[in-house]
Amino acid sequence: MGHTTTAQAGSGGLTATEHRLANGLRVVLSEDHLTPVAAVCLWYDVGSRHEVEGRTGLAHLFEHLMFQGSGQVKGNGHFELVQGAGGSLNGTTSFERTNYFETMPAHQLELALWLEADRMGSLLTALDDESMENQRDVVKNERRQRYDNVPYGTAFEKLTALSYPEGHPYHHTPIGSMADLDAATLEDARQFFRTYYAPNNAVLSVVGDIDPEQTLAWIEKYFGSIPGHDGKSAPRDGSLPEVIGEQLREVVVEEVPARALMAAYRLPQDGTRDCDAADLALTVLGGGESSRLYNRLVRRDRTAVAAGFGLLRLAGAPSMGWLDVKTSGDVEVPVIETAIDEELARFAEEGPTAEEMERAQAQLEREWLDRLGTVAGRADELCRYAVLFGDPQLALNAVQRILEVTPEEVREVAKARLRPDNRAVLVYEPKSPQAVEDADVPQDPESEATVEAGNENEETAK
Repeated sequence: MGHTTTAQAGSGGLTATEHRLANGLRVVLSEDHLTPVAAVCLWYDVGSRHEVEGRTGLAHLFEHLMFQGSGQVKGNGHFELVQGAGGSLNGTTSFERTNYFETMPAHQLELALWLEADRMGSLLTALDDESMENQRDVVKNERRQRYDNVPYGTAFEKLTALSYPEGHPYHHTPIGSMADLDAATLEDARQFFRTYYAPNNAVLSVVGDIDPEQTLAWIEKYFGSIPGHDGKSAPRDGSLPEVIGEQLREVVVEEVPARALMAAYRLPQDGTRDCDAADLALTVLGGGESSRLYNRLVRRDRTAVAAGFGLLRLAGAPSMGWLDVKTSGDVEVPVIETAIDEELARFAEEGPTAEEMERAQAQLEREWLDRLGTVAGRADELCRYAVLFGDPQLALNAVQRILEVTPEEVREVAKARLRPDNRAVLVYEPKSPQAVEDADVPQDPESEATVEAGNENEETAK
């Protein structure tokens, strides 16, 4: 069964239809005949928050295993078939979901649907010890390259562990620990697949130059016979008090090029008006080179070479406001911290100016429209709102909700949340004194890239 929606206010004329197969698979279709391409996006309602102690990283490991062959497609065939047809593909894992996606020439849409259905329905027939060991090594090497062996590489992992207490489902990041990756068995992977990779635990969106009737017929043909699974447990409760209640702090001495101050603030959960207000607050404070913190620390004081503040939206737990500042030369972290607290206190008292509010809303509006303006981005957002909030239509008017937030709401959320007793702080000190001496202020501060948050929780298949 399905129903068609009309264009909603703030949707830019975009529409989507919803359908559900007998096995529980939710399907969202959105026609867009501007270009002859189609995007297929499949979200499974499983991420690192569903993992148990001793088996962290399993959701991300399994994402890689999904590219190792299935019943009808051997080895690296999924990549070869999609790319050979002129398409692109990948997959990512986060705290709250695992997704797989292809963008294809429109006439190759059936191939992408068949490939996704084949691995949903038959991956266990191809999963063996060889593919398990191969991808275990790939993920461990990814951890070394992206986390363990790069400057500041473990910062997000450390701040997450500080921000969310021991035993909390968001205490660990999707990459997992080396020990847990080593401990994962083939049977662990098989049980994981049986539990979570079922049609009634997934949302499939198809966006682009499509014939909805033909697309639904293909989806029914390839996905309809895959049985559902009812063994999934609900994720553990991720709720926490609105404010941490103290400042948590860790000093890290490593081979890094400059001192750094990073902090995570506990903010409202995604899907709420308060979360949109927090997003606007962080945009004014640290979203680009026109932001208050960049102007204060990089341009005016010249005590930092980069300063950014971004929002990691989370639906099942408090979101995280991610502050990242790299110091200039031999500047000490307390100097930076004092200036930051001054700016946050002033913002909590005064709120954004009319000009700042207009600029921040325009910036977030542009980012949203950039996402919805591509078939792949729209497919992803439709899946996101269906999986996390139960309604894909919310993706079509997200821009309007941001534009409705008032300056007073922005000030209130900043005053309530952006305070010293509601943050986890990570201070990086270089092992080598020479590193600090060499970390000079750039000649043109405006050329320095601003550090932003937003994708730290995603692990990507390569």
